[in-house]
Amino acid sequence: MFNTARNALLHSRFRVCSALVPIAAAQRPRNISTAPFDPTIRQFLVKLAEHQPCFSMSSSSVSILHEPRLFYQTLLSMIRKARHRLFLSSLYIGSEDIELIDAIYTALRDNPTLHVYLHLDLNRSTRPGPDSTARVLLPLLQKHPDRVHVYLFRSPKLKGILARLVPPRFNEGWGTWHPKIYGADDSLVISGANLNTSYFTNRQDRYLQFTDQSRLADYCFGFLQAASTFSYNLLPSPGSSDDYVLQWPDAMTHPHRIEAKARQALDTFQRNQRLASPAHLHSPAEKTVSYDAGGEHDVLVFPVIQAGQFDIREEERCLGLLFRELSAQQPPQLPHPTQYDGPMVDLTSGYFALYRPYQQAVINSRLACRILAASPKANGFYASKGFSGRIPEAYTLFERRFMAAVRAAGKGWPQDSSDVLEGVQLSEWERKGWTYHAKGIWVRPTPSSTPALTLFGSTNLNSRSANLDTELSFVLATTSPALRQRLAEEVDGLRAHARTWRGESNSEERRVRLGTRLLVGVVGGML
Repeated sequence: MFNTARNALLHSRFRVCSALVPIAAAQRPRNISTAPFDPTIRQFLVKLAEHQPCFSMSSSSVSILHEPRLFYQTLLSMIRKARHRLFLSSLYIGSEDIELIDAIYTALRDNPTLHVYLHLDLNRSTRPGPDSTARVLLPLLQKHPDRVHVYLFRSPKLKGILARLVPPRFNEGWGTWHPKIYGADDSLVISGANLNTSYFTNRQDRYLQFTDQSRLADYCFGFLQAASTFSYNLLPSPGSSDDYVLQWPDAMTHPHRIEAKARQALDTFQRNQRLASPAHLHSPAEKTVSYDAGGEHDVLVFPVIQAGQFDIREEERCLGLLFRELSAQQPPQLPHPTQYDGPMVDLTSGYFALYRPYQQAVINSRLACRILAASPKANGFYASKGFSGRIPEAYTLFERRFMAAVRAAGKGWPQDSSDVLEGVQLSEWERKGWTYHAKGIWVRPTPSSTPALTLFGSTNLNSRSANLDTELSFVLATTSPALRQRLAEEVDGLRAHARTWRGESNSEERRVRLGTRLLVGVVGGML
């Protein structure tokens, strides 16, 4: 069963965190006018704040990292400087990442008050064999059993007889724990990257760093603590020095039937956070005492949870609202349109198979939208053996279907056009020796301006992210010219490795075999 005392301690910690919310809510929030924000996104921000928590901060606390190695060095530095809490959320931790584990050991040794919280996916972290994440973490748990807390989330989608039949390598297909949050005390790096050597060397992702932002850090820590109430605890085995046990914390809930419990925990957490939001937005027309979004408050950040298996669909609402509001800013279409000068959206995903509602939002919008997908060689499964070797083919098929829908709607933006056009243009990312894992959205008010808004975090914007995985992403909006320029450099840096989409070529690289088509028909929503 489980250790009653430890279970009570975990729940008491969560109750303490929940009890602090009314206190925070009683503090006077900042009323922030959206007047300084670009008119293109003002109304979207006001409406988004009606549903999501909102955090204001100075752009001087926000950094954008561009390379995996810089992400890794920043992560190690954060671990070494942590004094009170270190909280890391990832799909898994690679068995070869000895330096990372050693840094955690050293931080615990040098700081007796430091506690470490690791939130990972159960199926991925307990694969059979000596190199599983669970076994890599076992010595750390044995050395510091009261200061290292490891939570393993198991998707409830896989249950019953199927849970017994599906091999360990494939059980992730029914959903994973996917948020990528790396926090130390009051600083954060929010990314889409996992804790594995390839993500530190030659697997491109996005990395946004927030320094000395206690409220945002408290939000992320609270989110992870809420999720720990419906996750297993990884503990050293009391009967063996080289084994571990998985402890389920709730005797009243079956671990395969957590849907209602998880939904209540996340809904309650998000609702309390929204009520306690330190920033309240209002439109310029509203008459109220407010701070302008400048200097100390020139960045707004909105956390967005997507957990379709628990019927939590904040990302869907957010993106639907974004495309509706951006399209609403467009003037009536002229019979003979001149040069396009409306908003331009950049969208990218390393696993590009847009969730159908997002496809419809993109195609039905009156916007210029550039999409960057991974080429087959930049797909992490390229040249894999067995079933997974067909995954790059499957994404070529998804891309073909998407572009067929774009053309059927008359929204194609020709690759050879030197002008920005209303419509959709698909390109592919390829860099020799590298794979691609970046995801997100950038919004420029006009094609010649810098981005005023970005969506970043863990979501791949596909059906799997919408319906199976648990995701945490963020919308960031800013009035800072310097930060907007850095966002432009980020997306332009990714697009520096873009090339014309070749998904319809007859080359061997883009061949989609009949078996792959059949496979997509059966498991397409899991990719």
